[in-house]
Amino acid sequence: MSQIDGYPATTVIGLEVHVQLKTNTKLFCGCSTEFGAPPNTQVCPVCLGLPGALPVMNEAAIDLSVKAGLAIDCSIPPMTKWDRKQYFYPDLPKGYQISQFDLPICADGFIEIADPSNPDQTCKIGVIRAHLEEDAGKSMHDEAAGRSDTKIDLNRCGTPLLEIVSQPDMRSSAEAKAYLQELKLRMTHLGISDCEMQEGSLRVDANVNLHIDVDGKKVATPIVEVKNMNSFRAVERAIEYEVGRQYDLWEETGKTIKDESKTTRGWNDVDGKTFLQREKEESADYRYFPDPDLLPIRLPRERVEAIRASLGELPAALRERLQGQYGIKPYDADVIVNQGPGLITYFESVATISGDGKRASSWIQQDVMRAMNDQQIEITDYPITAEQLGDLLSRVSKGDLEQGRARDVLAHMIEKSCDVDQAIADLGIESVDNSEIENLCRELLAANPQVAEDYQAGKKQAVGSLIGQAKRKNPNANPQVVRETLLQILEQG
Repeated sequence: MSQIDGYPATTVIGLEVHVQLKTNTKLFCGCSTEFGAPPNTQVCPVCLGLPGALPVMNEAAIDLSVKAGLAIDCSIPPMTKWDRKQYFYPDLPKGYQISQFDLPICADGFIEIADPSNPDQTCKIGVIRAHLEEDAGKSMHDEAAGRSDTKIDLNRCGTPLLEIVSQPDMRSSAEAKAYLQELKLRMTHLGISDCEMQEGSLRVDANVNLHIDVDGKKVATPIVEVKNMNSFRAVERAIEYEVGRQYDLWEETGKTIKDESKTTRGWNDVDGKTFLQREKEESADYRYFPDPDLLPIRLPRERVEAIRASLGELPAALRERLQGQYGIKPYDADVIVNQGPGLITYFESVATISGDGKRASSWIQQDVMRAMNDQQIEITDYPITAEQLGDLLSRVSKGDLEQGRARDVLAHMIEKSCDVDQAIADLGIESVDNSEIENLCRELLAANPQVAEDYQAGKKQAVGSLIGQAKRKNPNANPQVVRETLLQILEQG
């Protein structure tokens, strides 16, 4: 509960998330779902709603929906059915949407997230339902000077969407963002969706209102559904703006949830403000009724359990295992798991081969992921295999190769497409035995007597000035070994 102008107020947030399922074809026809095709080229009589065209269910969408439901701890009923939702928009040719009303494919689940205000605790966000439905098309408005045109692309019509509706359990924009991040991670980790917000395969609507404590009584502001948010940061900003706007409006008008119906507002990311779109329809306005062209779906327990068995490790369990098995920090495990299955497999291979999970995690985050981001590539396109990086890091861990030189080796491997041994040979890196290091250190101390005097006077950091000199005299000298040898000689007097 936060304090706003002296009144304790609780923010109440529920999210409706539309996840586009990763199927090759649409929900009720054989048209492609590939993104980026020329407008109106991936359509047919079924998804255009032409008279006489009948829908045929996509079985893959059913399996992905069940997998998604199991991933968020939903129950899967033995039967689900299709309903028509009367929903007139210019980009919905049929004039109705095939959706699910009273018997959704998934219900009563939850997602557990780390509490943003206290990372040592978790929050459990309830999921009311997840239902399957077809997408509408896309309207593109051209409002240039002197024009007011709208173009419609119907390629998206009929694309399978899973709408995941949360309980109003979130109390801050940070919690909402954490919920979305965990949901997206599970959907991408299991191959259910690519969740690319810029392509429309993950869309978020936020339902927001305030519960204000006035003289011991709860006053609830009217609920607002915010749309048009194209990033998780936009979701955060929209919620924060809406909290302030609703409180100011309540102070000004005194209107509560009893006085005003639910409204829909859009989000303008440039202005950082929401704007009124329409009063929100209720279920009665949509006039749901069972779709007469589609039979109900029976989901045998054996099929559901087979899908459950295929889930493998979910992200939460995977994070814990990586921490325990490889000794890495929770933050590092979270970063690696968030990158998806490809990088997880790469990390585990590097950590196993090198025998050093912490070093593998550090190098992957600093060197591998930076290169991936700079070059906009996936881990499968990174030029150094897990076996090669593991081999390189094992030599660092054993003390055969100094870390700075190891990075030179990595850069040479990438440039010349060669293995570790070849890169070491090309760079002229040679192992230096302890006697060479000791002779070098004694030579440096003899040439710099002030260092010994400073050290004996208590300035332990004085030896640092000699390490750079050692590297210049012998680039293959390991700085850590040089430091330890210098200290040993000085301690012996």
